[in-house]
Amino acid sequence: MRTTAAVLLVLCLLTISHVAIKNLMQIDAGLGQVVATDTSQTPYYLVGNEWIRLPGSLRHITVGPTGIWGVSNGNLMFKYVAGNWVQFATGVNQLDAGEDQFVVVANMDYVPGCLSRSASLGFMGADSSLRGIRLPGAVKYSSCGHFGCWAVNKNDDIYLMSLNQDCQNNGWRHIDGKLSMIEVATDGSVFGVNSAGQVYTRDGITASKPEGTGWSNVPMYMPMKHVTYDLGRLWVISNSGFTMVCTH
Repeated sequence: MRTTAAVLLVLCLLTISHVAIKNLMQIDAGLGQVVATDTSQTPYYLVGNEWIRLPGSLRHITVGPTGIWGVSNGNLMFKYVAGNWVQFATGVNQLDAGEDQFVVVANMDYVPGCLSRSASLGFMGADSSLRGIRLPGAVKYSSCGHFGCWAVNKNDDIYLMSLNQDCQNNGWRHIDGKLSMIEVATDGSVFGVNSAGQVYTRDGITASKPEGTGWSNVPMYMPMKHVTYDLGRLWVISNSGFTMVCTH
């Protein structure tokens, strides 16, 4: 991966909050909304500069066109419905609310899956009979945006797939580089973190070239463990739990 600085991001500031939240573990941004969980597995939703605590206990949370979804420490998958978490599935490791109104998941055995638009939007309670669709390959983390779904496997290899709202796909295509986690914004921007805590962004992504042209390093002053991007803001969490937002 190239180590040139990403010109896009020129200012990083510690987030300001009226609620003292330390040790954030994971964060996700989409459609102007931001959600996060801390090391105590408390979920939060950002309103203005204030983190509002959500009910329940989650180690992973995501927000997007299909709503807010989460995964508990017991690997149970939930959707936030009318102020409560409603269980959808078991054995889930990670999920992403994605683009085009569908949800992608990776289970504990690295098997990827997809909830179609009808399943994602239609699920409202335990009495729903909706089910997910298995995808090919093996991944530990996946995320979708305007130009496709990106994923990394247990060896930190990177892959790209074209996936529509009915979960129809063309299989995974290997992309150069190594990342431990990867996030795709609604506008198609791709960011990730490698095993050394370095942040990278994918250059040159367009509708005609969804794989982009290469990776650029986004300089940080400390090792990072998680990243998400939305509406010109890159949210990063350091290994020590500090949360920063980087803007144009």
